[in-house]
Amino acid sequence: MINVFFLLALLALTIASVSQVLLKMSAQREYPSFIREYLNGFVMGGYLLLVVSMVITIFCYDGLGYLGVVVLEPISYIIVMFMSRLIFKEKIVTTKIIGMILIICGIAVFYLLG
Repeated sequence: MINVFFLLALLALTIASVSQVLLKMSAQREYPSFIREYLNGFVMGGYLLLVVSMVITIFCYDGLGYLGVVVLEPISYIIVMFMSRLIFKEKIVTTKIIGMILIICGIAVFYLLG
């Protein structure tokens, strides 16, 4: 049976990944002033989502423990990689695939042997 806290942690990681994509979208644009560069919808939304993700993650420490949550954190790298492919048309090269496989193997070893 899958733990509810595990699913919440995955949700928090997905939200954090979306926030990183929003911040990258903001960084790729030109702004007329210094203030607008930091006070725009992408930046404000990105940081708001990071706060939401942080609150959910803190809640997950109750059910998964510190190591359980920390071990799941690298999943956000995988999520960001796929989102970057969809949104920014970035290539997924062999080294990224190898890294993704190593991340998944590390998480599996922790949860299956731990």
